[in-house]
Amino acid sequence: MSKTIHWGIIGIGRIAEKFATDLATVEGAKLTAVASSSIERAEAFKAKYNADYAYESYEAIFDAPELDAIYIATPHTLHHYCTKLCLTNKKAVLCEKPFAMNEEEVKEMIALAKENDTFLMEALWTRFLPSTKKVLEIIQSGAIGEIKNIQADFGFIPPFLPERRVLNPAFGGGAFLDIGIYPAFLSLLLLGYPSQILACSTSGPTGVDETTSFIYKYDDSATANLSCTFGANTNTEAFIFGTKVKIHIARKFHESKEISLIPDEGETQTFQFPRETFGYDYEIREVNDCLNQGRKQSDLWSLKDSQRLIHLLDTTRRKAGIVYETDRSF
Repeated sequence: MSKTIHWGIIGIGRIAEKFATDLATVEGAKLTAVASSSIERAEAFKAKYNADYAYESYEAIFDAPELDAIYIATPHTLHHYCTKLCLTNKKAVLCEKPFAMNEEEVKEMIALAKENDTFLMEALWTRFLPSTKKVLEIIQSGAIGEIKNIQADFGFIPPFLPERRVLNPAFGGGAFLDIGIYPAFLSLLLLGYPSQILACSTSGPTGVDETTSFIYKYDDSATANLSCTFGANTNTEAFIFGTKVKIHIARKFHESKEISLIPDEGETQTFQFPRETFGYDYEIREVNDCLNQGRKQSDLWSLKDSQRLIHLLDTTRRKAGIVYETDRSF
């Protein structure tokens, strides 16, 4: 019989609010503790989402008497520190994407998880959505033929708040790590690691990348044309072009509720995946299942997958000239 997994949350911003909302819909999951740098904010979050305990520091959350897993929703630059903090205390970790600021940090996190025999997973929630699973099912069936090209974009105009995470280089801000990760993830999932990477970027007024365009080549078999921007509201959709038909992943492709199989001739097949949640509940169930089964990582999005993704992100950033203070090895 599966036991209830008692969750904690470190960092209580907008994403944490969505996560907590969806956590409440998952059978066998309970929000037990929340931690923030502000006790007032932590107490307010605790009351709003019916948690049991609130703490005024990330380090204090381990005082909670029942705690199985912790979701880390801090700014990017704190992912490495908070993950290591949790793993040292032998608490299972679901850490928001990007897993850390660079591959060097991710390697340290993975090594510590193995050393402490503790579950660790990147919160690449898109991987667990029914729409993503359906795309993989269609491709693996051979229905679209051989993939020749992927096109995916992600763009929106955030409020100009330089002190906030999205535009602040001190917090790992910028379009590529924040939203460019989704097109990069899609290409990695469907085509694997590219043989050639091209990338260029423009900077915004705070110094972070505002727009980044990148092309991945897969030997002589396929390419991926990808982009992200904080400078415009784009379609934020994806196309997968096969030798037989193409797949369209509708706006917003990273959380899409609809995909279409479009032949050159004939009728389009549309698949819909309605849900009442934000979509974080699917990754929560995956973690719960892993913990109840005694697994230390997910088969659907493994630690090896996360390391390959951060390596791809690092290499793309080097090509585009996107560098942070944390990039000691760049």
